Amino acid sequence: QVQLVESGGGLVQAGGSLRLSCAASGRTFSSYVMGWFRQAPGKEREFVAAVRWSGGSTYYADSVKGRFTISRDNAKNTVYLQMNSLKPDDTAVYYCAARRTVISYYPSEYHYWGQGTQVTVSS
Repeated sequence: QVQLVESGGGLVQAGGSLRLSCAASGRTFSSYVMGWFRQAPGKEREFVAAVRWSGGSTYYADSVKGRFTISRDNAKNTVYLQMNSLKPDDTAVYYCAARRTVISYYPSEYHYWGQGTQVTVSS
C-alpha cells in the first residue's frame, strides 16, 4: 500500500522560508515522478513542482521558479520542497503526489496523494 506523508508546513512571514517533506513508502519509486501541488481556498489544485525519482530532472510552475527547489533523497525515500522568499499568495494546502514514469502538470493524472500540509504566509 502506497503511503505519502507530508510534513513541514506552518505559519511564516512574507519573505521567510519553509521546507516541506514527503515520506514515501509501500513500493519502489525508482520509476515514479513525484510532484508537489497546492490548493488555496476557493481555487483549483495547481501544480507547483515535480522531480523524476530516477535521474532527478526537475520541473517548476512559473510562479515558483527561482524561489522553490524540489529534491529527493533516495536513501530516505523522501522528497523535499524548499520554499524561499515566500509570499502571501503561496498560502495553501500543499500536497505530495506520485505517478508512474511520465511527467504531468495535471492533478488528475497522479495516482497517489498525501493528506496535505497547511502553509500560511502572513504579510
